[in-house]
Amino acid sequence: MAQTFHTLIARNQRHSAMLIAMFVLVFVVLGLVIGCAWGGNWASGWTVAAGAAVLAFVLTLASYYGGSSVLLGVSQAREISKADDPPLFNVVEELALAGGVPAPRIYVIEDSAMNAFATGRDPRHAAVAITTGLRQRLSRDELQGVMAHELSHVRHYDILYATLTAVMVGVVVMLADVFLRSLWFRGGAGRRSRSREGQGGAQAILLLIGLVLAILSPVLAKLIQLAISRQREYLADAGGVELTRNPSGLAGALAKLAGDTEVLEVANRATAPLFIVNPFKSARQRADSLFSTHPDIRDRIERLLSLQV
Repeated sequence: MAQTFHTLIARNQRHSAMLIAMFVLVFVVLGLVIGCAWGGNWASGWTVAAGAAVLAFVLTLASYYGGSSVLLGVSQAREISKADDPPLFNVVEELALAGGVPAPRIYVIEDSAMNAFATGRDPRHAAVAITTGLRQRLSRDELQGVMAHELSHVRHYDILYATLTAVMVGVVVMLADVFLRSLWFRGGAGRRSRSREGQGGAQAILLLIGLVLAILSPVLAKLIQLAISRQREYLADAGGVELTRNPSGLAGALAKLAGDTEVLEVANRATAPLFIVNPFKSARQRADSLFSTHPDIRDRIERLLSLQV
């Protein structure tokens, strides 16, 4: 049955909201249990959870305001002017006008691999980057589809989602690591203070729960981050169709991207979720699984061609 892009966007927004709610729940529960295990009371638990939340907020702000420059630099992207590529600028300007957002800065990555990404904390500070390999191989409709996808990431404030989830994963991993390391010290202290009253079964249970959560939470947090990343790709695909009213343009570009076997040398695990397709080319890394940063390209093409415009 054909889907409208509005239906697909609404569904993916609901899924993303639920995943972020799960993320926050994991974050708070881990901080609370670790704090209780350390301090032996709820007040300590809430103190640790609040401290972790403050740290996450500070790191998010730093990434939010400075992350784009770092990402573009790491990706070896070079800003170009309209004189360098008038057709590309015309496509981006038309789409920005249709989407009601300022035209982003445009960058190219000198690489024969085919890929593209968008970054920026909001539409007024946005940039899109495309590899020379992708730029050279697309028709105008396909180029329009790719740029519409990237502009949709900007319009949907996806960089905020990506920054938030990346920081929260980092803080969860840090909390878990600090807690596991502290168990060695607490173990020694516990042996020296076994005779103290109140250091009984409840404290041992909290420590056991904290240990289990410290082991499982980083894995769960990473899985949630990857699931959010996949949902944002579906959402940007639908948003791209909303701008172009032409599902076949982006579908054709994705088909060409699926056939590209070249590895994008400047990509790494931190930047991979930003690209329109997974920049890693091995079958294992491209697999549509719980550990994939992107949904399967064939599924994306099928969804695009089923959209009713």
